[in-house]
Parts: sequence; C-alpha cells; structure tokens
Amino acid sequence: MALRRSIVFSSLLSLLFIHVAYSFYLPGVAPQDFQKGDLLQVKVNKLTSIKTQLPYTYYSLPYCSPAKIQDSAENLGEVLRGDRIENSLYVFKMREPQMCNVVCNRKLDAKAAKEFKEKINDEYRVNMILDNLPLVVPIKMNNQDLTVYQLGFHVGLKGQYTGNKEEKFFIHNHLAFTVKYHKDIQTESARIVGFEVKPFSVKHEYEGKWDEKTRLTTCDPHAKHTVVNSNTPQEVEENQEIIFSYDVEFQESDVKWASRWDAYLLMNDDQIHWFSIVNSLMIVLFLSGMVAMIMLRTLYRDISKYNDLETQEEAQEETGWKLVHGDVFRAPQNSDLLCVYVGTGIQFFGMILVTMIFAILGFLSPSNRGGLMTAMLLLWVFMGLFAGYASTRLYKMFKGSEWKKIAFRTAILFPASVSAIFAVLNTLIWGQKSSGAVPFGTMFALIFLWFGISVPLVFVGSYVGFKKPAIENPVKTNKIPRQIPEQAWYMNPAFSVLIGGILPFGAVFIELFFILTSIWLNQFYYIFGFLFLVFIILIITCAEITIVLCYFQLCSEDYLWWWRSYLTSGSSALYLFLYATFYFFTKLEITKLVSAILYFGYMLIASYAFFVVTGTIGFYACFWFTRLIYSSVKID
Repeated sequence: MALRRSIVFSSLLSLLFIHVAYSFYLPGVAPQDFQKGDLLQVKVNKLTSIKTQLPYTYYSLPYCSPAKIQDSAENLGEVLRGDRIENSLYVFKMREPQMCNVVCNRKLDAKAAKEFKEKINDEYRVNMILDNLPLVVPIKMNNQDLTVYQLGFHVGLKGQYTGNKEEKFFIHNHLAFTVKYHKDIQTESARIVGFEVKPFSVKHEYEGKWDEKTRLTTCDPHAKHTVVNSNTPQEVEENQEIIFSYDVEFQESDVKWASRWDAYLLMNDDQIHWFSIVNSLMIVLFLSGMVAMIMLRTLYRDISKYNDLETQEEAQEETGWKLVHGDVFRAPQNSDLLCVYVGTGIQFFGMILVTMIFAILGFLSPSNRGGLMTAMLLLWVFMGLFAGYASTRLYKMFKGSEWKKIAFRTAILFPASVSAIFAVLNTLIWGQKSSGAVPFGTMFALIFLWFGISVPLVFVGSYVGFKKPAIENPVKTNKIPRQIPEQAWYMNPAFSVLIGGILPFGAVFIELFFILTSIWLNQFYYIFGFLFLVFIILIITCAEITIVLCYFQLCSEDYLWWWRSYLTSGSSALYLFLYATFYFFTKLEITKLVSAILYFGYMLIASYAFFVVTGTIGFYACFWFTRLIYSSVKID
C-alpha cells in the first residue's frame, strides 16, 4: 500500500513538473505583438535528414535567395546542433492573406538537378522559423481525431507516372502556409501561435515570355484558380524550369501565446510512454525496496553477532567481512586514476543535476533552441571546481602528496579523450560539407572554456580539497596485506561487474528509447519531470546493487573493493552502448558509412559519460557503506 502511494505521489509530482515546464519561458524570450499589416519575416534553417544525420544550410541547394543572405545570431548550442538561421524571400503581412505569390524562377543545370535529387533521395526536410516557432506539417492520424506535427517539409518526393516504371524525382515548389494567431480584443494586436505548411509539387505554366509581371495560369487568384493538389507535379531534371510560389492564410486561434508549444510537444504514443515509465518505476522501486530490506536485516544480524563474539573467547574463530578489517581501506592499485575518475564523475553528476532542475523549471524549454546544450557545456565547465575538490580529497586519503598532478589529470583526461573522438567526427562532417561541422570560431570558444575556465577551476578546487584534513578511516590498515582466499565462480570480478550493471540499465532503458528518438529522429523531448524521477531511481539502483555486491565480496574475504565498486555500476554503460547498437539496426534507416560512424562515435561518448557518472555513484555508495559497517563493530 505504501509502495502504491509513493508511485501515485511520484506521478503527481511529475505532472506538476510538466505543468511548470509549460508555464515558464526563458527570460528574454518575450511575446511579440503584431498589428494588422505588420511585416512577418520568415527565416530558413538547416536541411535535416534522419537517414544521413548530416545537416546542411538551406542555401546549399539552389533555392530562391535574397540579394544579401544574413545569418542570425546563434548561441553555442545552436551552432553545435548544426543550426544555420538565415533570412529568406518569404515575407508576409500580418492578417493579410496572399495567394499565388511567385518567389522566383529557376532553370536547373546538371549540378543543381543532381543536388536536388540527392537531397530528395535522402529524404531531407526543409526547416523554417516564424516568430521563433518552427514550421510544421500537420498530419491527421488514421481513425483518430488527432493531429500530429512533423518538423519541416520534405524537399521533394520520388514517384512514378501511371503506366511507367521509371522512378522520377519531384520537388515541392509551392507552399501553402497557415499562420495561426491569438487576437487581443482590447488592443486589436495579435500574437503568432502556429506556423504550418502543406507542400505541393506543381508544374507551373504561364503565357508568353517570363518577366516580373508574368501571371501564372496554374495558380491565378484573379481567376480563383489555386493549388489544391499535386496532380501535375514538377520534375527535377536538367534544363527544367521551376517556379517557386506560395500562399498564406491566417487563422484566428483560441490557443494563447504561453501554450503555443503544446501542440508541438504532443506525442502520438503518449499513453504508451506514460505507462511504460510508471511500470518501470514500480519494478525498480520494488526491487530496490527488497534489496534494502535484505541488506538491513543481514547487516543488523552480522553486527550483533560480531559484537557478541567480542565479549567471548570465540572471537578468534570469526569469519566474514570483519576478518579483512585490516586491509579493507588499503589503497588500491592505480589509485591516482581512480581519484581522477571519481572527480570527473562528480563533475558530470553536478552538471546533470543542475541541468535537470533548470529543465523542470522551464528555463530550457524548446522555445530556446540550443539552450539545453549550452547550459550543459557551461555547467560542465563550472563544475570543474567540485571535480578538483573530490579527486584531491580522495587522493589525500591515499597518502598522496602531489595534488597538482592529480588536478591536471582530472582537468585533462576525460575532455582530452572526448575531444579526440569529436575531432575525428568533426573532420568527417567537414568532408561532407555539412553545416553540422563546428566552425573554427566555435572550436576556439570550446578550447577557451576548457583551458581558460574549467582547468583553473579544477586547480582551485584541488587546492581547497588538499588543504582540508585527510579523511580518517574507522580502522587501522595492516602493514602486510592479507592473502585473499580462492573465490567462488560467481564472485569472479568480471562476472560480478557485468551482473551489477544490469539493474541500473533496467532503470533507464525505457526512457533511453525516447531520448534516442528525440536525438536521432528529430523530435522534441520534454518530459523532464519523469526524467528527473528516473535519474533519482538510477542513483538509488546504482548505490544499492553496488552495496549488495560489495557486501558479498567482503564476506568472501576479498578486500579489493575500490575499483570493483566503480566498475560494478559503471558497467551499465556497456549495456547502454549495446542497446544503442540494437536501436541503430531496428529503428534507424542510416545507410551511409559516415552517418553510421557519427552515430556510434557520439553514442560512444555518451556511454563513456554514463560510465563515469554511474561508476562514481556506485563508488561513493560503497565508500559510505564500508566506513559505516567497520565503524559499527568493536575491533581491538
């Protein structure tokens, strides 16, 4: 009954978090009021494809372009995401419908025709923005009174003429825009709350020679002849003439500006999502409760028995974890490396925790493009202070004296390995001439954040940590290490480590599906309330499974628990990478080698980060556990 109440409470708490996330916007993202006739500037963003995962700028294709292309100011996260926001020739007037507006006339040469065909074949989508709202294509669900929205529209499509098996390429050259607005009755001003489009492929026709005043016969508002279908599509071939055109209609909406993102965040598998997460939480909470109960009862019995034996002459016959009290706090092999990884894990843990709090409060809503990535990078940099402190505190407990060496390795090891992978991936993206390649200016900014801010903060934290008194162990360590008896097969380090990673992975794998979908299938992720709960469950699960296996290890008189405690929960990263591999082959349609390398490269970085975080959680749980139990028994 208590478990059921806790589940209900957690669900209500998550719903509260979601409500809060909908209600707040990042300071500075303020609503804009438009009067009738005000100019609305449509901006174009990158071309995206879930088949290649390589973004390109809008004008990498020979679309109609203004005389001067102007880039919009982009934050660090937007640049890293490959966003390139530029001006366009699509200009509307608020609440003034337009029909059959001609943008430009293009005659394709061989190169332009080839570029369009390649992008159509790779299913690229065109992304546009109006008043900070992304352009979407509304799609009616079959047998449901539900409309879902897809970001952007396809460059074109492939098809065949009736009675002809030859595959042709057709371009979407006519766009029927719908701008939804919410009107203020008192001031007559309006705010934009929706930006939709229906793309058409139309072979436009006209009489005479083409000039600026030419009227189309296939789309003429004077003759009340508008585009409603693609029965006569526009082919993409060399020497083909393509006329780009658009319609604009304005619809009044009851949706208020503060709620305009709700439709974008609607998921068509919403019920499955909620049920799966709640089900996962119930299973993990139940297992965690059982593990905690068993551990508490077993430990209570052990401590009572050991303390009773101390009062008798049977103490010399003691067995179990008390027998290794003189070796349990002996410094492990490669203790310096362990200190570095623990410090890095603290840095990641702090970054994730603060990022989630900001996201729950709505400061990282989808309306702030690139805000999530920017926040994570900046928080990572400033959490270097805690990384240096944690690594040096542990290092001093191991009787270390060269704190500057540990500080340097903490500041360099993880970022350097990730930077090496990132440099290789970025070079591949450059080779594809994609906008996803990080420019030199942004690369310089990242290097400055690393060496100019993060590294000094790590050294400051290390200095403060080393000045603190060393952590004292509850028992003394023998000078001569005790011999470890032969272990049972199930206590083999490799086996127990691999077993230990299953439960933490089980706590997150359902949520992981939705996270991967949002990243690789170009969808919004917004359920930060439940993600925060899953993160809490992950912490509990990592801590408990590590404590249980550490207890069994000590009972087998094996005192080499330092590294094993880190690897036990950290091994969940292996299962994460295996799941990412499974997801690649079952959910994605990536066929290009470069795209596959990018996917596995980025997932390798994500798995490495997950290893560091979960490993650190398990280590500190085991560190607290061993200090607790050995300070609870009487030892001569």
